[in-house]
Amino acid sequence: MSEQTIQVKVMPLSPKIGREIPLPDYQTSGSAGIDLPACLDAPITIAPGQRRLVPTGIAIQLPSREVGAFIFARSGLAAKAGIHLANGVGVVDSDYTGEVMCALVNSGERPFIIQPGDRIAQMLFMPVLAAQLLQVESLQETRRGSGGFGHTGV
Repeated sequence: MSEQTIQVKVMPLSPKIGREIPLPDYQTSGSAGIDLPACLDAPITIAPGQRRLVPTGIAIQLPSREVGAFIFARSGLAAKAGIHLANGVGVVDSDYTGEVMCALVNSGERPFIIQPGDRIAQMLFMPVLAAQLLQVESLQETRRGSGGFGHTGV
């Protein structure tokens, strides 16, 4: 399988990016996402149950509507400290060119300190399909039908 790449423009919004705080990058050759750093002047603390909007110090420009940037929690932060995204998954639309921000929440039991430059989330670039919604009177019958949450068991 050949590797597919796209060009994404990235603009540092802080003089710290590329100097004190590295430009986001893939951490290993097999990484699916680039790690996003916290672009902070000083450490911040997220108390249990608290949400904080954390800047990354960068803006991006996606090549087209066919590509989206999706921000996910870093699994280590989520599993070890309960730090994850308040909105589950962040979505950067192709026409958004403002600063990439991460809405973090602490669902852990202890306050969590984020230092300037800490990798706080990961961003993946994925294809996006535009849907054409067709209003209908009924939907085709399926085996599952309208069976929802927990319908198929554990």
